[in-house]
Amino acid sequence: MTRNIILDLGGVLIDVDYHETTRAFRALGLDQIDDLYNKQEQQTLFDDMNTGRISNEEFRNVLLTHLPAGTTGDQVDIAWNAMLGKIPPHRIRLLERLKPQYRLFLLSNTNRIHIPKFMQIVQADYGRDVLDAYFEKIYFSCDIGMRKPDREIFDLVLGENKLNAQETVFIDDSPQHVEGAKTTGLSSHYLDLENDTLEELLDRILTSGYR
Repeated sequence: MTRNIILDLGGVLIDVDYHETTRAFRALGLDQIDDLYNKQEQQTLFDDMNTGRISNEEFRNVLLTHLPAGTTGDQVDIAWNAMLGKIPPHRIRLLERLKPQYRLFLLSNTNRIHIPKFMQIVQADYGRDVLDAYFEKIYFSCDIGMRKPDREIFDLVLGENKLNAQETVFIDDSPQHVEGAKTTGLSSHYLDLENDTLEELLDRILTSGYR
């Protein structure tokens, strides 16, 4: 029986378009952004940012060395945040339906430049912090110094909240994160955004015992 659900943020709840950030950096003059960052295999700079090992200023300064003279840190932030979209109302309605029946947790690889931006987006759309409203606990990789797909981050969430892995569903739109979660015994599921929706995947999992 499923009692707990752990969801990813980017791509699963909030719409994300990595191409927007690529386009934004290219517009600033960083043509090799694809060599520095992609979703499947991140360079050390972005891993360090997502685990809080470097500051926002250090992150900006590294990227500025690849950008034309005169580019500002604010422009770097805007380009970096360009990937962030919105949380559609239908996903908020899904959380409303799930909350009375399941313990909900959020587990995201993210950084301290993205966090205030998507909080601003959510506040503008809903007038409140809907993440805190629906999730029992929120885990951001940059705050805890761990990141998916490493097993330690899943063990942390399970241990801190006394969750039985066999009663817990994890959903992510990155296959490598799903594989990492499986090492803990979590019922882990890949959300293929090109062919599936969060609502449809959860319906299959929760109504048919699909694992």
